[in-house]
Amino acid sequence: MTGQGSPGPAGREAVAAVWRIESARIVGALARYTGDFALAEDLAQEALAEALVTWPREGVPRNPAGWLLTVGRRRAIDAFRRRAALDERYAALARDLDEGGAALAAPAGEVRWDPDQIDDDVLALMFIACHPVLSRESRVALTLRVVGGLTSDEIARALLVPTATVQARITRAKKTLGAARVPFAVPPAEERAARLGSVLSVIYLIFTEGSSASSGRDLIRFDLAGEAQRLARVLSRLMPGEPEVHGLLALLELTAARFPARTGPDGEPVLLEDQDRRRWDRAGIRRGRAALARAEAAGRGLGAYGLQAAIAECHAVAPSVAATDWERVVLLYEALGRLAPSPVVELNRAVAVSMAQGPAAALPIVDGLVAAGALADSHLLPSVRGELLTRLGRPAEARPELARAVRLCANERERALLERKLHALGPGEPAPGR
Repeated sequence: MTGQGSPGPAGREAVAAVWRIESARIVGALARYTGDFALAEDLAQEALAEALVTWPREGVPRNPAGWLLTVGRRRAIDAFRRRAALDERYAALARDLDEGGAALAAPAGEVRWDPDQIDDDVLALMFIACHPVLSRESRVALTLRVVGGLTSDEIARALLVPTATVQARITRAKKTLGAARVPFAVPPAEERAARLGSVLSVIYLIFTEGSSASSGRDLIRFDLAGEAQRLARVLSRLMPGEPEVHGLLALLELTAARFPARTGPDGEPVLLEDQDRRRWDRAGIRRGRAALARAEAAGRGLGAYGLQAAIAECHAVAPSVAATDWERVVLLYEALGRLAPSPVVELNRAVAVSMAQGPAAALPIVDGLVAAGALADSHLLPSVRGELLTRLGRPAEARPELARAVRLCANERERALLERKLHALGPGEPAPGR
């Protein structure tokens, strides 16, 4: 190996940096060579482990990604040799390594990557990691591992679960994919639309947990939200003709653009009406609006993510809460409710109605959700109902709602905000009923 750079910590940092950027391509290339996704992920991890030992001692190679891929391919040959001496797959891989190994070990400028093939590899990885045969938890863990390049420890910290749980999910996911004989390939066109929904939902789920953490001390999990944005950007480059991919990217960019103003100096939540909009990320807003324009330009109408992005755009371009086009927001939520109905969408529509027409118009919508037993274990419904009742001058009814929201809220920052709202109502006997 030709080394350059300093050994020691610099080598370990280089391993981490290269792995984060190139891991999806490396795993994808190994999966294409071996035809075995689970084996490819194991081989990539073995190459990573070897780099963690070698680079700090001998220096960083001129072409780090090529080094990792070469090591992974050699490990693949060793694995096939152990399985069956000189079978056809081993022979083909050996010939391929003999012909291409020198190029892979050369400096980065001399490597003959096929950009289209690389794109196909990463896209195939996304579809495999988010395959419908896997549970939602497994899809998230596997996506963060093979597409995001995160280690098991990093995923565990991101998801607030033990490392052993993450490792078990990834192992189980790979076994499931193997048992289902999922091929390493981008799905055919007739299957792609249905499977794309799974990919988008996983990225959205990762971002949602990052933008409004369901538990813990931090309101925003910047690591998760940032990783979801990165995955969405990658996907938008890989599938530029899919409007809903651009819709999701627009939603993430526009939502994340408000992050700088969503928390105060000590990490406490800052409500929308109190946010300093000068702190919003204008570059992020421009990126989000550009992605939304690409989704609209397809001429097929906005999907669920595109409609949410359009709602986020209404907030992004408004100079204040009062100046927001709330009537348009209500219409967009109505369209979203028809396309992708859910209690959360209906609750958000109620909030928009309260801003456009007043709390009295919104309360029946919320009461309908209560009657239907929706969101029974979530703090969202009682917190909105308590807010509406407060605005209507009915504190005796608002108190038990906010108290229930406090009990159900697992995020420390958000719970503290609800407690302040409850305290602001003053003492009093709770109203009968819920």
